[in-house]
Amino acid sequence: MSEHLDIADPEPPHIEPDALRGANNHLNPAWVGQLRSKLEEADPVELADLVAPLHAADMGDLLEALDSDERVKLVTLLGDKFDFSALTEVNDTVRSELIEDLPSADVARGVAELDNDDAVYILEDIDIPAREDILAQMPAFERLSLKRSLDFPEDSAGRLMQTDFIAIPPFWTVGQTIDYLRDDKDLPEEFFQIYVVNPSYNLLGTIPLDKFLRSPRDVRIEDIMNTNVIQVAATEDQEEAAGDFERYDLVEVAVVDDSKRLVGVLTIDDIVDVIHEEATEDMQLLAGVGDEEISDTVLTTVRSRATWLFVNLLTAILASLVIGLFDATIEQMVALAVLMPIVASMGGNAGTQTMTVTVRALAMRELDSFKIRRLIIREMLVGVLNGLIFALLIGVLTATRFFNPGLGLVIGLAMVVNMMAAGSAGILIPLGLDRLKVDPAVASSVFVTTVTDVVGFFGFLGLASLWIRVFGGLP
Repeated sequence: MSEHLDIADPEPPHIEPDALRGANNHLNPAWVGQLRSKLEEADPVELADLVAPLHAADMGDLLEALDSDERVKLVTLLGDKFDFSALTEVNDTVRSELIEDLPSADVARGVAELDNDDAVYILEDIDIPAREDILAQMPAFERLSLKRSLDFPEDSAGRLMQTDFIAIPPFWTVGQTIDYLRDDKDLPEEFFQIYVVNPSYNLLGTIPLDKFLRSPRDVRIEDIMNTNVIQVAATEDQEEAAGDFERYDLVEVAVVDDSKRLVGVLTIDDIVDVIHEEATEDMQLLAGVGDEEISDTVLTTVRSRATWLFVNLLTAILASLVIGLFDATIEQMVALAVLMPIVASMGGNAGTQTMTVTVRALAMRELDSFKIRRLIIREMLVGVLNGLIFALLIGVLTATRFFNPGLGLVIGLAMVVNMMAAGSAGILIPLGLDRLKVDPAVASSVFVTTVTDVVGFFGFLGLASLWIRVFGGLP
């Protein structure tokens, strides 16, 4: 079967759903071509049969592969057979555009069928008037549940939690609980542990399913429940909640409100998404591209990047002003202009290495007072040793290339100074920004680069100027 297909072909070959994925696990162009032909025919039955076997993640990839008008047509033709959980698998731009183009009644119907956490994920980025219009068309119970979750702060555990969980009193027996689980039809489809609460819904303990299933029917719940309960506040930041999952190897954790009442649960599948989201965000912020996505328009991308490019321009001007202070020195020896980018570049790379380690440690909440002190000392020593190593190397190469031992000594000393400055800036700037409640992933790169450029140029040209003044030149 050919890997590629001209989608203009009116009769593309039939591709089985199993062949959705092609090379590198990407969407098979032939399969997408087949689906587009079904869209042109506007046959909802055949279209539904074609996409029925797809997982929500595959449907999300398909939506991103289609054009805007094709997405709307696909969802409209599928009607109530479209699983809105697929909208949790697409990027924010695609999701927002699609929801704007769909009737609010269709969105309300689809969202009402989702788990609470998935529904909140879709609704939270919609403008408040449009969101209220959608909520108003939902059943009362789902509407109130979603409004309660949406009242919690953005990126909090309360926004991320599921409100469907199993809570039982401590005086029940295992047998009573089993009968309850079998008879009640409104329980969650999937769960990992059972929560034990008092009449006020304060959390008393938890029972993992493995322990529960191994217990005799006549054993009381309070005798086997785990009272050493880990719980997170509904207002806690989702990144901190993800840290709890990592620290304690959790699969599911209780979420409580300000009154310590059980209001929901966080599960590992949502936390994996949070970890991926936060890691992606930090990586993008370090590069100065914000929350940019590949589906963003040209103008949106320009606006996202222009701010930090402007800041970089200002820092570059500052570095050029430092160079301008030594124009007379550079005129005396052109070799200085050839060599000075080496010092600044090496310092910039060394500073970025240290900064990346520090920002990651801050993001993962790995640093306490003892680790900070150890990390500062380590990075300064690393800067000194790397400075000495590369100072010797570049000094020998410079002296050999320009037949000038004095010039080799000057650039070697400048290399040591700038590598020390890079190591110090790479750790102290992120720590300082974190203390000032400024995201170090956003601003560290610009400041660290500025320090290494300014110190590199000033150190090299300053030492060269001093050498010329003291010894009358660089023989």
